[in-house]
Amino acid sequence: MGLDAPRWVSRAGCLSVLAVVHTVTSGQRLLEAVELIETDTRVQVVFTAAPDAFSNGVDDFLRSTGGIVLPWELVVREKFDLAIAAAYGSLHELHAPLAVMPHGAGYGKSFQAGGEPVAYGLDSQRLVHNGRVLVNALVLAHDDEREVLRRQCPQALDVAVVAGDPCHDRLVASLPHRELYRAALGVGPAERVVVVSSTWGLDSLFARFEDLLPRLLEELTPEGFRVVTLVHPAAWFGHGKRQVDAWLAECRDAGLIVVGPHADWRAALVAADYVMADHGSVGVYAAAVERPVVLVDAPVRATTSRGSAQELLQQHAPRFDPEVPVRRQLEAAAARAPELNRLIRPRLTSRPGQASAELRRVMYRLLGVSEPGRHRAVPPASPEGLS
Repeated sequence: MGLDAPRWVSRAGCLSVLAVVHTVTSGQRLLEAVELIETDTRVQVVFTAAPDAFSNGVDDFLRSTGGIVLPWELVVREKFDLAIAAAYGSLHELHAPLAVMPHGAGYGKSFQAGGEPVAYGLDSQRLVHNGRVLVNALVLAHDDEREVLRRQCPQALDVAVVAGDPCHDRLVASLPHRELYRAALGVGPAERVVVVSSTWGLDSLFARFEDLLPRLLEELTPEGFRVVTLVHPAAWFGHGKRQVDAWLAECRDAGLIVVGPHADWRAALVAADYVMADHGSVGVYAAAVERPVVLVDAPVRATTSRGSAQELLQQHAPRFDPEVPVRRQLEAAAARAPELNRLIRPRLTSRPGQASAELRRVMYRLLGVSEPGRHRAVPPASPEGLS
């Protein structure tokens, strides 16, 4: 960057792409978009950390990418050929064509506005700034999200692009590698894996069901099960990795496998035989690849968008009953898994298997150059960091 930058580069004239990282979760999703264009010799990708209440951990994440990281104070004074983000904070300060994608399972969370539920991320509060639509491309996972957008922010319809869900597509690409992921977790061939997933916040499984992990370890370990836990990065970095590790230490000593915040949680999901989850996105993705799901109670304040995959999961997945042996509940969930899959998967994505190609096409359109003919297949999740 700067007036004399051409003196120091080894490849000149590259199109500049800015990846705007608000949180570790959004950063992980953005990497999937970055991978679609960074091999192009016409493109230079750089990263920045945007202001966000949940930015703890972002600096370490950005260092781990090995990419160039520019300070926010600099990027807001420069022009870029494209900016991509998976959250909305402070985006109005940027000078670039802007593409925004969801960082969870579509736009499945909602909030109350004027007594009515509003789908977060498809609302004018997020999408319009000073009377102007903020984004140049709004990436949607499902056709029905266009109808939500039509009700909530019709002026953004022209920039909406239904591309599908890249996270779902990578999960599907990872299914043939199940044994690799199980080996990385240290799971034996005859052992069954129960993944316990928690989102962040006071309504999360991690906050409200402190006794669940000890109970699972006590009941299931003698019967040939291994228990794996996934805790949302916002909880890891909101409290500090040292503290969360300390809270889980006794369970880890009792056999709990803890998947850290930088590992690809999808690998653990593919390795699972059963999933216990709260209202976060992991339960939706689990059902979409036909993993038996048990929901651990209903959220108190968290809400799901009407008609979303999250709402369907809340309505149809079996719920954890503390009075019933856990193994019996897992077996009952397994019997219902095919039916739940038939309900959830079509609501999660309208373009299964097409998200990478569609997202790539969107980015090259905004860059204003032709899309290269070569395109890599969707790679599987990495097993790195599972144990």
